[in-house]
Formats: sequence, structure tokens, C-alpha cells
Amino acid sequence: MKTKLFDLEGNKAREIELPEFFSQKIREDLVAKILEAGKTRQPYGPSPVAGKQHAASGKIVHRRHVWKSGYGRGMSRIPRKILSRRGSQFNWVGAEVASTRGGRRAHPPKPISMINAKKVNKKEMHTALLSALSATANKKSVSKRYEKLEEKDIKELPFIVESKIISLKTKDLIESLKKILGEKLFMLALRNKKIRAGKGKRRGRKYKTSAGLLLITGSKEKIKTGAFETENVKKLGVANIAGGGLGRLVIYTEEAIKELQERFGGKK
Repeated sequence: MKTKLFDLEGNKAREIELPEFFSQKIREDLVAKILEAGKTRQPYGPSPVAGKQHAASGKIVHRRHVWKSGYGRGMSRIPRKILSRRGSQFNWVGAEVASTRGGRRAHPPKPISMINAKKVNKKEMHTALLSALSATANKKSVSKRYEKLEEKDIKELPFIVESKIISLKTKDLIESLKKILGEKLFMLALRNKKIRAGKGKRRGRKYKTSAGLLLITGSKEKIKTGAFETENVKKLGVANIAGGGLGRLVIYTEEAIKELQERFGGKK
């Protein structure tokens, strides 16, 4: 199957053979599994020895003729530390247990429960990455992800452009993308930053930024722009392409396609 290679003016430069992995079956279940396994959470909780750094030893026994017995004193059987004593009479206070001053917490957050220990097989990871790449070339997946889009608004997928695009300055680069993508797609391509609605704006997350376009470049190609996200073929993962849902708007450089062919195989 052949596809267009766009030049910087948005015109067809020539046709190239489309790699086979763009027509793979899209496995949404595996992609979801990979994204779930990649989630991280900062573990938090009190120190393991919090509330236990004291001189209290054991529980008070309630038997007669026992040294340090609590028999006949009307005392609860909790660990106690001795502040002072006179013979067999003690001035002591409760320690360690949650109901005492300076004691441990009753039911603290447990850091071990916050560590994501999910694992993924290598074959599943490989299949999920191919599924994510395939979804970028699928009109149905792309239009499903973006509510403003319909299948008829999308000219041709995947978008593959000449590698000259990385040499453009930001202003010329944006103009070139406008010609390649068309009006509707271009509106979704640039990152959109807005102030969040609600209390979240007072909690360290004032702004919301849309994902925008992803430009995938070859391993030796470098581009610097803040208008949209860029990623190198070598560092490409499922989270880049499918984070937030399958069918992200992606543009590949000609060099990136060649390197992806070498990595995953397919027609040349």
C-alpha cells in the first residue's frame, strides 16, 4: 500500500510504500494495560518507627506479687514509660499506642500499598506499541479521540513529511503545518493553554494544557519548539502516542519512517 509524502508546502512530493505495522490490528486492551502499568504515585506515610521511640517496655500485667504489677491500681494494660519511682510505686505514663500522647498513628497511610508493581510481558509491550502506531493511521480512531473531527475532515493518514521540516524556524514551521494538515486539524495541532475551572487552580495546577500534535523525528534529527510535542524514534513509547487515548494526531518525518521500518520490519 502506498501513501503520500508531503513537502513543506503541503503538496504531494511523491509516493512511498507504507510500512505493514500501520495496518496492524489495534489492541485497545493491551494499550490500556501498558498505560496502567506505567502509572506512578509518590508513596507517603509516617516513619516506620514514629511513636515507638521510647523507653516503655511491654504491657502492664495485672497479677499479684509481680514487680511493676498494675494489680489493684485500676490501670489499663498499655505499655508505659516510667518518669520516676519510689520503691515499688511508679510515676508512669502510657506510650506507643494510638490513644496516648506521642504514640503511633492508628491507621496510617501505608507506602507499600502505593507502589505500582504491575509488570508487562515484552511481547505485549511490542504489540501495544504497534497498535498505538497503527491507530495514528486509522481515521476512525483519530476522529473518535477528537470530538471536533469527523472522518471526512481528515485528508490522509498517516501524515509523513520531508525531513527538511526540522530545519525550519518556528514561524515557518507552523505555516508549513497549516498547509499540510488543513484548517480543522491545525486547530488541534497547537498546544492550547487555559486556566483551569474550579478549586484546582488554587492547588498548584492553575493551567490545563492540551496534548496537541506529536512530531516524531529520526534518531539524529533535532528540533526545538514549544508549539507542540516532539519525540525521537529511539525514545518512542506507548505513553507518547496513546496517552489519553488511541488515535493521537501524529506527523512522521521521512527519516523516522525509515528507522521505524528497521525497528519493526515491514515493506521498504
